[in-house]
Amino acid sequence: MRPLRLALACGLVPIVLAAQQRPDTTAWNSAATLQLVDRAIARRTAQLADTGLVDYTARAHGYLTFLAQVGDGFPDPPRVMKTDELMVEVYWRAPDQSKQRIIGRRDTLLLPTDIEYHRDHLAIIQNNFPSVIRLGDGDEVRDVPHPLSPAGRGAYDFAIGDSLTIRTNDRNIDVVMVRVRPRDDRLPRAIGAVFIERAGATVVRMAFSFTRAALRDKYLEDVSVVLENGLVDGRFWLPYRQEIEIRRSGSWFDFPSRGIIRGRWEICCVTPNVGLPSAVTAGPEVVLGATPDEVRAFPFAGAILDRLPEDVTLSTDAEVRAVQDAARELVRAEALRRVRATNPAARAISDVVRVNRVEGLAIGAGLRQTLGAGLEGVVRGRYGTANRRGALNAALAWRRADGVHVTARASDDFADAGDVAEVSGVRNSLAAQEFGADYTNPYRARVAALGAGFAPADGWRWSAAVEHRQERALAVHATPATGTYEPTIPAAALQGWRFGVEASRVVTAVRRSLSLRASLFAERDRMDDGAQLGDAGWLGRGAVSVEASAKRGAGTLVSSTLLAGLVGGITPPQRLVRLGGPVSAPGFAYHQFAGRVGVSQRVEWQRSVPFIPLRLGRFGRVPSVLTLAPFATAVWMDSPGTAAHGWRASAGLGVLTFFDQLRVDVARGGRGGRWTVGVDVSRPLWPIL
Repeated sequence: MRPLRLALACGLVPIVLAAQQRPDTTAWNSAATLQLVDRAIARRTAQLADTGLVDYTARAHGYLTFLAQVGDGFPDPPRVMKTDELMVEVYWRAPDQSKQRIIGRRDTLLLPTDIEYHRDHLAIIQNNFPSVIRLGDGDEVRDVPHPLSPAGRGAYDFAIGDSLTIRTNDRNIDVVMVRVRPRDDRLPRAIGAVFIERAGATVVRMAFSFTRAALRDKYLEDVSVVLENGLVDGRFWLPYRQEIEIRRSGSWFDFPSRGIIRGRWEICCVTPNVGLPSAVTAGPEVVLGATPDEVRAFPFAGAILDRLPEDVTLSTDAEVRAVQDAARELVRAEALRRVRATNPAARAISDVVRVNRVEGLAIGAGLRQTLGAGLEGVVRGRYGTANRRGALNAALAWRRADGVHVTARASDDFADAGDVAEVSGVRNSLAAQEFGADYTNPYRARVAALGAGFAPADGWRWSAAVEHRQERALAVHATPATGTYEPTIPAAALQGWRFGVEASRVVTAVRRSLSLRASLFAERDRMDDGAQLGDAGWLGRGAVSVEASAKRGAGTLVSSTLLAGLVGGITPPQRLVRLGGPVSAPGFAYHQFAGRVGVSQRVEWQRSVPFIPLRLGRFGRVPSVLTLAPFATAVWMDSPGTAAHGWRASAGLGVLTFFDQLRVDVARGGRGGRWTVGVDVSRPLWPIL
């Protein structure tokens, strides 16, 4: 008999009466609450002996997905690196004997990784955890008392939350949510909620995160678990659906990185009281149920990525996110925040070493120091060997666990004209050093700023800042190995105040993604004409970029749109919209087009074709495909009286290989264009280069 699903969204229940009551959730440890908790503890302690459940068998179908996320505040959703699909036979005998046999497993490697999962991640969680919770074979979570255990009764506070009534064909089922928080959040404890059937005091659903002290690995950011049971034969609440998310974060240089393991399980074909012999559950709990070749040959349906749940690449799954939000609400945010030590403050390779036409070879370093109470200070410096000048950045930031932040910063450094990076930092340094091809337009900027913002794990991110700026032009000081450098832009010498707002949102799933970014600022400057400062008046500037991709048939359609413009009186050269280069206008020179308003539209069709596979040892095998990506670009620039005014078009072909992380582009520009050839890494890697 198919289980009856019971959750906050009861899509499989024939008739649902969702009458939500809202008692006083601040009444922790009330007599009614503790009475229900004591009944639930007694039921678990009796190990289901009074329900008539002797044993059961089931089959679990699951996905283990490893994702990676990078960037300060992790602005973009995680990218799938590896996905495993599993089929597991489940056996259980009272009181707590369990055996799970892996009979099918296949994986897809999308980026090189040598990750190995803990054995208990390859199977489901039985009996809503034992009295002491362990995860990752004890390497991730260990020695956490279960809230519904004799030890947990004194370790946690309890409060009744919302209730839910489910009406079936023959009866009503009342379910009560009990919120759980540790009495001492400095100890290894769980945080979250447990849903209990009022009549039988049976656990229906559990949703937990854990305190910092419960996480054994110092790099663990958080661990969240959702266990959902279904009603079988109208009597037994047995596993139906489970989710687990493990987030581990660190830094590469000072560039934040995060690895995420997500497990999703659906349990079906539950058959109770089949008379399992004791020999079935003997030995280790999780084992291979066939030879390795037979496990790999299991006949899964369809392609693994096509069957992957659509929301697996969200910044955080909605239900797991609800657990984390509840945990932060119930205890101090500091109990969940991973403590960071002092570390070098180099966000990318180009912060350590770079080459450009102003500085020549530039060497940089920095330091980040955690000050406590959410405060941290950062100092970064760089010295150019050609211009014999330094650059300095300093910031003091306060961050809260929910993403609210306030930052004060001061800098004397380079700024870059334009709205989009055209190449990666490493490629630019190599091309600038060897061929005199510097794809930056730098000018000097001294800035003192105060800003604030909100960067949640998902949803809109925004920031606002007020700045005082002093700017001036820079000169070419370096000499390349071959060729010559172009002059720098004639940036105007000015000083003034700027008020700016930025917002971004990324929505992604397995087969489609959408990225929206917008910025708007207004400034009032005084310009230096060589003799005195003159009022340049107000200037406003805005930019919007939209990047979207969607799978269509055998390929993927990718679209990139950029619109930028400015309004006001006098326009300094460093504020002009600048387009041209491998991203905004392939087939044209770098920033060939400059004006007050500009639009770039690029459309690309990506499709895989067979190729020779390559092996990378323990990091996996490069897929035996290449991705061909024919593309077309249209650019419009509002610059009357100049050669940049009007429409331009270009077309080309991209070839992506090595997990689509290395790209070669050949393009031809139309009127005023040329043939161009470029080699670079994929754009998601640019921030760390």
